[in-house]
Amino acid sequence: MPLFWKPYTSDVSQLVAELKAKKPTLEAEQRAGRALLWDKNLDRQQQAQWREARVPQQPYVYQNKG
Repeated sequence: MPLFWKPYTSDVSQLVAELKAKKPTLEAEQRAGRALLWDKNLDRQQQAQWREARVPQQPYVYQNKG
């Protein structure tokens, strides 16, 4: 290993490190936003009822049964 060798960090890694240094609450805010949109408790019984009530689609939607 050369004497003046330093580990490589990409531009994106540097940007993320700078953002985290400027705003330490960034990760907590991201987790809160994710929980708001994605982390939801699902009602399994309601999902099963929805699957049972589903009507299969015709092969060609615009064709009338005649």
